[in-house]
Amino acid sequence: MSIEEQFNLIAREYDINRKRFIPCYDEFYNRTTAFVSSIINNPKTIVDLGAGTGLLTELWYRRFPDAKYVLVDIAAEMLEIARKRFAGIANISYLGMNYIDELPCDACDAFISALSIHHLEDADKIKLFSNIYDKLPKGGIFVNYDQFRADSKAMNACFDDFWIEHINNSGLSAKDIALWHERRKLDRECSVPQETDMLKRCGFDTVECIYANRKFCVMAAIK
Repeated sequence: MSIEEQFNLIAREYDINRKRFIPCYDEFYNRTTAFVSSIINNPKTIVDLGAGTGLLTELWYRRFPDAKYVLVDIAAEMLEIARKRFAGIANISYLGMNYIDELPCDACDAFISALSIHHLEDADKIKLFSNIYDKLPKGGIFVNYDQFRADSKAMNACFDDFWIEHINNSGLSAKDIALWHERRKLDRECSVPQETDMLKRCGFDTVECIYANRKFCVMAAIK
């Protein structure tokens, strides 16, 4: 199945299962967002790439409720859940589109993304990072909460084994675990040093891994 089909299939259970899939959920999402929001000025426009059900947007909205948010995702079922999550909030909009083809907004203060970009081939990552750079003003930020591989194959195998053991003991159903293994076939992970190099090649002045816990890392890039 395609990425769109895979994520439409799991849309209703996505939020419930997120904490079970991610061993470091609170630090990965909550604490990192708290840190980033403390080091940037109030952004006027924030675009969430691969926004899914709006889980990441909700964390940013709590800290920047007056910003304009644009949620972008290729999976319509995921965005439908996001619409229900933010029902009645006028400063949040939704776009069903592939963000590789184009980016919304002529000007944007922050791009954010969670567990989406690792599905892209490296050439498409570079294309996306370059487009993000072009859309940001000086001082604008891109924050990528994502899944990465270790530098060495041996250590990456250890990371994978540890993650699989966690998931097998997480309380997830056999069906959910089987679907996760299918989704992993779509992964095109790079390492943190590789993504750092890509972002710098696209022009970002400051690139830093601000959180790392085995497979789960958060990259911040400032123009």
